Amino acid sequence: MFLSVLPFPFIIIILVLLFSMIKILNEYERGVVFRLGRFTGVRGPGLIILIPGLEKMRRVDLRTVTMDIPSQDIITRDNVTLKVNGVVYFRVNNPELSIVAVEDFLLATGQISQTTLRSVIGQFELDEILSQRDEINAKLQTILDDQTEPWGVKVSAVEVKAIDLPIEMQRAMAKQAEAERDKRAKVISAEGELEASIKLAEAAEILGKQKNAIVLRYLDTMKEISSGDNKSTTFFPLPVDFLNKLDSSSR
Repeated sequence: MFLSVLPFPFIIIILVLLFSMIKILNEYERGVVFRLGRFTGVRGPGLIILIPGLEKMRRVDLRTVTMDIPSQDIITRDNVTLKVNGVVYFRVNNPELSIVAVEDFLLATGQISQTTLRSVIGQFELDEILSQRDEINAKLQTILDDQTEPWGVKVSAVEVKAIDLPIEMQRAMAKQAEAERDKRAKVISAEGELEASIKLAEAAEILGKQKNAIVLRYLDTMKEISSGDNKSTTFFPLPVDFLNKLDSSSR
């Protein structure tokens, strides 16, 4: 009834004021409210009513943000040039600081992530970067969390995603890995030869102590030859007395 007696332009103005007064915030959102430019509080979630012309609100999303760290050219402690990229996970835990303390917390967090990645990776040698990924990630997370805390931002995790090596370094590492494999193969072969020689020495000692052991071994060898698939093999049996004489003469 009241709106029906008002001129049409006034109805439009009233509707605009109502829409500007009423705000609805989702469960994961908060509203940072300013009255005449001064911070008055954090509101939400749910229905929010603002004073038209006097109060303004900035929405803040509290969900975890996944931000890629662009590839960075980094020189390691042993003077190797790398390209490293990563990803950082963070969220706003203080809506007031995220609006009042920094102009754009998303941009600021991204920039500080890039500079911190270059700084931390540059403190390690190449072998350490490749083998101590978890330690580097933890150090990055600690440093970033300390730097973004005044902005109301909590960094929950930082991961180094990819490490691009120069082609020359890749070839050198491939040669090093091949040399390491050859080294292990030679060591294993030498250990096998050593073990075999020890077993042969033990067998020779046992045969030397038993008079008839060599004869039995000789007969067993002839049996294996005669039962084999090779029909062209020829062997000449020797008398046992002859073998005994050879054994006694060797002493």
